[in-house]
Amino acid sequence: MKWKGRRQSSNVDDRRGMSTKGKTIAGGGIVAVIVIALQLFTGVDLSQIISEEPSSVATEKTRELSETEVEEGEFAATILADTEDIWTSIFSKNEMNYPKPGMVLFDDAVNSGCGRASAAMGPFYCPADQKLYLDLRFFDELHNKFGAEKGDFATAYVIAHEVGHHIQTVLGTSQKVRQLQQSKSQDQANELSVALELQADFYAGVWANHNQEYLQEGDIQEALSAANAVGDDAIQRRINGTVNPDSFTHGTSAQRMEWFMKGYRSGDISKGNTFQALLN
Repeated sequence: MKWKGRRQSSNVDDRRGMSTKGKTIAGGGIVAVIVIALQLFTGVDLSQIISEEPSSVATEKTRELSETEVEEGEFAATILADTEDIWTSIFSKNEMNYPKPGMVLFDDAVNSGCGRASAAMGPFYCPADQKLYLDLRFFDELHNKFGAEKGDFATAYVIAHEVGHHIQTVLGTSQKVRQLQQSKSQDQANELSVALELQADFYAGVWANHNQEYLQEGDIQEALSAANAVGDDAIQRRINGTVNPDSFTHGTSAQRMEWFMKGYRSGDISKGNTFQALLN
């Protein structure tokens, strides 16, 4: 992706190289892998699954960032800026204002408006403070442990997906889904969660459609590889060798790739009703 020398978002809080005190929900090793598998790209209210540590815990600088880490942070800030420009334009055309989300880059653990979380949870969006949280080392895990192609647009896809959850919060979709889930069976609640995740993939595709000026050959394939790697079926098969569709909360690899491509091909936010089949 062509990104160097372009505008970077000012809505980034880079906490990498900082340490915080407090307990987190998961450590490293196999526990971390399982938690990643369960919570990857989550759209649910994280306040129910993250520890209750306050977000005001003091931090201290422990190390300087490497040149590679600095560049990775600049890339993430550029992608966030792209989402700001594109979604501001789309919202404006629909006579709405787009409140820009924040992004927090961190190492190991972080205090958010939804509580304290370990990096083992993977990237997440917190609706309470409307911020995206990323430990950028996650993308090495995505490549090394889940088989996704390594490339900058895999990172861009994840950021755009999390911004998709922000859009769902702004439009009230996430709140409606949580309300519906309270009156549904576990299987039905899971179906609603899948629809929410697939819609975030669709929004990521819409963003890519409107960002084609900066795309390069292979970018979309990198995004599809990441979407394929984090399908519920792919993760369950990798973790325990079997697949249980009733427990899906994010969608299959095929569904995630399909809805990303629907957004990418159409570029039309109105075509992302992933809930329609559930309502029929």
